[in-house]
Amino acid sequence: MNEDSVGDGQAVPGSQWYDADAGPLVRPYAMTGGRTKPGPSNVRFDLIALVVVDDNPPGPAEESLLGPEHRALLTLCRAETQSVAELAADADLPVGVVRVLLGDLLEAGFVKVSRPVPPAQLPDERILREVIDGLRAL
Repeated sequence: MNEDSVGDGQAVPGSQWYDADAGPLVRPYAMTGGRTKPGPSNVRFDLIALVVVDDNPPGPAEESLLGPEHRALLTLCRAETQSVAELAADADLPVGVVRVLLGDLLEAGFVKVSRPVPPAQLPDERILREVIDGLRAL
């Protein structure tokens, strides 16, 4: 019997544990082995970098050696191409942890990371003024 329960097995009021509300019980440093940077190549994962499963990933034997967080990220990437920020949100993990885990997956050959196409340059102010004037004339 633990300290928070009464003799009949009921919990003492005010001593409830809120583990489900507190979030994951495994600390981020445990998920990454204490690392804060992704892999020895120190590749930088921008929040909008797109992650997709590699066309020729290592086999199931290698995947079985991965931790549960690595496998969760792979599952999310298999469903659709996602950004680093989306993966962090969907996996309910801090972005820093996701970056380290993605570095592991990238080095092992499970995923590919690409930068999205940069947004087009804004048109010249003169062109915008002409469009506004044309809309006002309607």
